[in-house]
Order: sequence, then C-alpha cells, then structure tokens
Amino acid sequence: MQLTRFTDLGLRVLMYLTAQEAGQLATIPEIAERFEVSRNHLVKVVHFMAQQGWLATLRGKGGGMSLARPPEHYRLGEVVSALEGRPRLIDCGEPPCALRQGCLLKGVLDEALAAFFLTLDGYTLRDIVAGPTGEAIIRLHRGAA
Repeated sequence: MQLTRFTDLGLRVLMYLTAQEAGQLATIPEIAERFEVSRNHLVKVVHFMAQQGWLATLRGKGGGMSLARPPEHYRLGEVVSALEGRPRLIDCGEPPCALRQGCLLKGVLDEALAAFFLTLDGYTLRDIVAGPTGEAIIRLHRGAA
C-alpha cells in the first residue's frame, strides 16, 4: 500500500507542529517553504485537518495554526485512515471481477489492511517525534526563525 501525497503532507504538518512553543502559531507559507511543497496543496490539507479538529487555526494577520490537543492524543491509525479516506486495497465490483463469487483475495487483503491500521494505532504522534525525528523538526523550526 502506498500512502497518498495528501496523507504524507498531513503527517508532516502534524509532526512539524509538535515542536512549537505554547502559544506559537505556524503559517502555511512557513510550512510550505520548510517542506518545499505547494502552498495550494498545503491549504487543502490544513483545511481538512482543521475540520477534523486536529488543528487550532486563527485567520488573519498574526494568524496561523497549532495542534488542537497534545501529541499523545493523535493515534496514527486514526489519522492515516481519515487522511486516506477509508482506503480499500481492491474493489471487486468496479470493474466487475469474474472471480468475485469464489475468490478469497479481497478478504485476505482486507485483513491485512486492518492489521496495518491496528499496528499504526499502537503509536501516537508523540511516539514518532521522539529521538532523531524530533531533533530534525527542531532544526526545521530554527530555519524558519
């Protein structure tokens, strides 16, 4: 399974925001520059994540975004599943598969996908920004100063 660019960018934004000081806000132009990504694409990702309640946003001059809750409250399986839009590995109905009446493949793939998300749910945003990842995020923030 390959995650979409939307999911990849969403995870990067969440990770970036973990290194902010209390009361500090990051902006879309700042994050777009740090990750060298399209500002327009980032706007879509941030908008979606704000709708999910993952980000606290403030519009206008002096505005920006921060995490809406502590990093340990973001389960990776839930985040990835929402960003991916409830993924399915295969769809036996479109186009109609001649094997679908007697095939076990979809069930096996569905089981594997469930195991993937179960594994991700064993980790939080706090877990993945520990150690060298957290240090890399801090370096990104310093570049923004």
